[in-house]
Amino acid sequence: MLLQLQCLCLSSSSSSSSTKTTKPKTLYPTPNQPPHFIKFRTSHRENLRYLKTLGVIDPQTKPNNLPLPDDVDQILLTVDFLKSKGFSDSDFPRLEFLSPELFSSNLDPTDIAPVFDFLAADLSASVEDTRRLILQCPPILFSDVEYCLRPTLHYLRKLGLERLDRPTSLNAHLLNTRVEKLRMKIGFLRRIGLSYDESSRVCARVPAIFGYSIEENLKPKYEYLVMEMERNLEELKKFPQYFAFSLEKKIKPRHLHLKQRNVRIPLNRMLIWSDQRFYAKWK
Repeated sequence: MLLQLQCLCLSSSSSSSSTKTTKPKTLYPTPNQPPHFIKFRTSHRENLRYLKTLGVIDPQTKPNNLPLPDDVDQILLTVDFLKSKGFSDSDFPRLEFLSPELFSSNLDPTDIAPVFDFLAADLSASVEDTRRLILQCPPILFSDVEYCLRPTLHYLRKLGLERLDRPTSLNAHLLNTRVEKLRMKIGFLRRIGLSYDESSRVCARVPAIFGYSIEENLKPKYEYLVMEMERNLEELKKFPQYFAFSLEKKIKPRHLHLKQRNVRIPLNRMLIWSDQRFYAKWK
């Protein structure tokens, strides 16, 4: 019996000793196995470098002001979404410059997706024309389709404007203008004596009018036309492009030049001709 107890104790001691000498598996990386957090930080640095290359992040941004990993991931979602819509690396500096909020960590690509759907479906713009329209006016991505873009498109078409899908700066900014602001320009033309139909035709011929200030552009030009140049509204109806010319740089100098020579010619001849041709003709 005593012998059995001694054997049992020896066996237990041996097992205990064996257990103590066995080295547990370390949770830390070996020299040949870099820790996971270093790999994560390297990936984050690569993402930052990529966004800096695109121009989304200013390369001069101080480290303390750089976006955190989660924010970078969200920005990358927007970048990937835009690339899926045909935007190239060279487009991003302009997008960031004109609409930096586009690359906010608070933005979700689903927030701007409806604008792409609108341009494709309602405007019938191609992928390339959609890209170019947005580049002309990036803030259009933040316009509400139901309350701004679609009503504006319908209003412009009702006035007779066509080819609004052409990727021009004028078209992009017109689409991004609320109907109330467009109506103000029609209202001005009505107040100076044009009918609604005449006002619509004028705007269809010179849609840039919608971008002009009434107080700083349209009104002073109209007053100079009537009061100083002593011309009537009929001439304006025939040549509404008059509003597109600079009052100080072209309208006034040419009018005064002709007045000194007691010459009176139609508005279009007075303004469309180049300086060389105009001043050679009326020396």
